Amino acid sequence: MNATQAPRAPRSASLPDRRAVAHRRALLESMLRVRRFEERCVELYSAARIRGFMHLYIGEEAVAVGVNEALTDDDAVVSTYREHGHALARGVPAEAIMAEMFGKVTGCSRGRGGSMHLFDAGRRFYGGNAIVGGGLPLAAGLALADRMTGRDRVTCCFFGDGAFAEGEFHETANLAALWGLPLLLVCENNLYAMGTALARHQARTDLALRAAGYGMVSWAVDGMDVFAVEDAARKAAEGVRAGTGPHFLEMRTYRFRAHSMYDPDRYRDKAEIEHWKGRDPVEGLARRLREAKELTDRARAALEDRLAAEIDRAVEAADRAPEEPVGDLLKYVTSPEAIPP
Repeated sequence: MNATQAPRAPRSASLPDRRAVAHRRALLESMLRVRRFEERCVELYSAARIRGFMHLYIGEEAVAVGVNEALTDDDAVVSTYREHGHALARGVPAEAIMAEMFGKVTGCSRGRGGSMHLFDAGRRFYGGNAIVGGGLPLAAGLALADRMTGRDRVTCCFFGDGAFAEGEFHETANLAALWGLPLLLVCENNLYAMGTALARHQARTDLALRAAGYGMVSWAVDGMDVFAVEDAARKAAEGVRAGTGPHFLEMRTYRFRAHSMYDPDRYRDKAEIEHWKGRDPVEGLARRLREAKELTDRARAALEDRLAAEIDRAVEAADRAPEEPVGDLLKYVTSPEAIPP
């Protein structure tokens, strides 16, 4: 399985039947896939089988899964350097992502991007971006192209609270509102810009209220509740499709791990981390399903086994995959032909 295969069946842009147990269990499966993938990446990184920078999504799974449920396969997604969860929720195969992490040619970016630069044009997943806020103007460009060509699409751009302080956010928000672009801005507010707490870099910490100052429909969402995320994202996406301009969602979430694998995480109180772990989006949903008698221990174990096997296959495939030939290293770097004057 690789990044060139056809996209999966389109998601429904209509509200799902919440009475359907299958939908709720599918949300749990998607979040568990992200969690177990990330946990395996920790093991592989610690064993020096994955190198470079790596930023984990553990704790924020409800945001990626809930938002992607509100999008269709025709929509576009622009991500950050903390994008493994976004890519998996978008449908990029674990094999293609893991091969990319290993720097193999079968990776979704041919092994050239690594953890921070996952990309899959076939699924309209326009990548992670190592530059804080760097995806915002790219997303505005995609949305502008869709508006100019009359395509009924939404461009969804993920970014963190740290990016809210960047000029790219304010420039993008202003032009998106001015031009009425079909843009969904999703701020993953995990309370820390690297090691700097939100209150230390923002005079006003209600980011949704501040975004509303640009004339966008904006509101804050419990980013630890996948149902709340999905509902908010669907309403926002429907508003964008209806031609009411860009929408802004502040997803209030939390990362359980440090900023990156290199980060000793000395800036957070351990009690704070444990408090947020008590709101774990994955286990929270699993508990709700068990209490509703929609998920038995046996079914949970079977799901865990299936996901473990899926990730095992991804690791094995990445191990077997070839590295890019030295002779191809300049391929895609320069134009194969001279550009006419």
